[in-house]
Amino acid sequence: MSELSPRQAVLAQSLIAVQNGIADISINTNIGSYLIIFDPDVISQAEIENLFKALGPKYLNDKKLLEAVAQIPITESIMSIFISTLIDYFFKKMLPLPIRKLLLLKSIVPRIISALGTFQHERKIFSTQMLDATALTVASLTGNTNTASSISMLLQLGEDIEDITKRTSYGNLAHKLLISDEPVHILEGREEKTIPAEALKKGDLAIVRSGSMIPCDGTVEHGEGMVNQASITGESLPVEKKAGSGVFAGTILSEGELIIRTRTTGRDTKVQNIIQMIDNSQNLKAEAQRRSELLAEKIVPFNFALAGLTWLLTRNMTKTMSTLMVDYSCAMKLAAPIAVLSAMKEAAALGISVKGGKYLEACAEADTVVFDKTGTLTFATPTVEKIYPMKGFTEEFVLQTAACLEEHFPHPLGRAVVALAADKQLLHPEVHTKVEYIVAHGIASMIEEKKVRIGSAHFIFDDEKIPVNEVVRSIQEESFSTGRSLLYLSYDGKLAGVLAIGDPVRPEAADVIKRLKATGIRRCVMITGDTEGAAKKIAAIAGLDAYYAQALPEDKVSLIEKEKSFGNKVIMLGDGINDAPALSAADVGIAIEGSSSIASDTADIVLSEGGLHNVAMTRQLGQELVQKINKNNAVIIEVNSLLLILGVLGLISPQLAAVLHNSTTVGISIQAMKGILK
Repeated sequence: MSELSPRQAVLAQSLIAVQNGIADISINTNIGSYLIIFDPDVISQAEIENLFKALGPKYLNDKKLLEAVAQIPITESIMSIFISTLIDYFFKKMLPLPIRKLLLLKSIVPRIISALGTFQHERKIFSTQMLDATALTVASLTGNTNTASSISMLLQLGEDIEDITKRTSYGNLAHKLLISDEPVHILEGREEKTIPAEALKKGDLAIVRSGSMIPCDGTVEHGEGMVNQASITGESLPVEKKAGSGVFAGTILSEGELIIRTRTTGRDTKVQNIIQMIDNSQNLKAEAQRRSELLAEKIVPFNFALAGLTWLLTRNMTKTMSTLMVDYSCAMKLAAPIAVLSAMKEAAALGISVKGGKYLEACAEADTVVFDKTGTLTFATPTVEKIYPMKGFTEEFVLQTAACLEEHFPHPLGRAVVALAADKQLLHPEVHTKVEYIVAHGIASMIEEKKVRIGSAHFIFDDEKIPVNEVVRSIQEESFSTGRSLLYLSYDGKLAGVLAIGDPVRPEAADVIKRLKATGIRRCVMITGDTEGAAKKIAAIAGLDAYYAQALPEDKVSLIEKEKSFGNKVIMLGDGINDAPALSAADVGIAIEGSSSIASDTADIVLSEGGLHNVAMTRQLGQELVQKINKNNAVIIEVNSLLLILGVLGLISPQLAAVLHNSTTVGISIQAMKGILK
């Protein structure tokens, strides 16, 4: 085939991949090569070569086919950019001087237009674009054509390397949310075929089965299934999808089978759009990132001032141009967002979905953490903590009989009873008559013609007229102080036993709160709608500084507003629908795994795994990110200040100043891409 564009090369890959006998086909768009794995019993090498020869302009220039192929990023490396730029530079040096001057003018004009555009839209006379345009223009007007050409080449090289560095950081984050090495199964007619993920194109029917990642944004055409969308929406529970439902790339099909009509793939998917929105939105940027960009802009006028002063004092154009070749802006504006994207990538790998760099920084600066209780500090899965058999009855009988009734109505307390019976391998055969559920009371039935009741104190003692003894009162007092709920079982008109049910604290809670305190958190507070006894017990176990019991959803918001009015920066952790207003009111809202959909949507950070441990991890990530950005800025200022001094003293040429400046920018950017946590 003649030379193809990257998109045509990918189209050729897509068309060949669906042929019978092709197991896999990958492409290197840089050197235009294909690696094909095929079954020689089905298709021969000669037949594959003929397939490529048949791909003429009819297919490769077809606009509809080309539009259907995702525009994937070209595989690039810093070394390949460096080599191609040098080859282009030395080739131009062999051209006649008039042509070289025209090419130089061609490279200067866009920079002048860019500088004027910045002035027109942002009202900035002194910008990095103006700095570059001035350096090139001065060199050209003073007759230093070679110097100007070298500067132009170095500026372009620096920009290309900065561009690939930032694109790599985008790709790293997307990889954690989207990329899968799984091949894609597609339906062609009635035949199923397997192709590489990158060969999937718009309009293809992708077949996704239970446990697989959805490879594209699209619409379900056939089938039903449950999709885990936590990576996109933060929803903890799988969502039902059927014909007509939209699905997103990077989500997981938990169960079922779907046939999906592909809408977008690769970098056009929602995942990539979310990543770019996070990086581009001023409202979502970390304050440290915004400070870096602002500082970079404020320093640019001093570059011009230094260049003017150098010219006035030395009348040396070489020294003057050296000062124009070094600025602080490029590195600061590049390294800070890369550091943020790198931290978000690291968070994603830990199961922490962050909706913007500003929220990591807010976690770093917070001094107060407000916890919801149920589902946050506890699992929201009640367990039977103690069984009190009454005189004449055994613990085994109480549990077995209670489970026999409760298994018919799976409310949370009932599930706790049935679960314990299952753990103890207690069989509870159906020896009772029809069971009746009485709302807000309990369950009624008959066993061997004897009345059996299980439920609330009101049901057993008031409605059924079972007498209350001192033992029961003692149990009730104990349960109030420990926050347990009580289920009462009666048999043949007598109280058979009491089951005490609690919501256990997450085992990591106390350790996580200690870790948060070690990072500088001053107050850890719990607010709950539960009773005083339950709140007190949880607070003591977890090591909280304070707690508020029997609180309404609006009370949670009031507490956060009160803390903020004292100048505190507040993290709120919750999981339920009633936590959503408080999550929104806090400086940063964190929804823990298992959260309701509205809590996840409202929260700024969603923990899809890792439990409370990831709260402390998020705090650490935020603190390390801020330190990293500040440290990088200090290095940028120190190194570039040294280069400016060397340029003013005439110890380095403008070309060398540009090389060292760009090298520093790239080096710090690569450093910013490295992981934060050790």
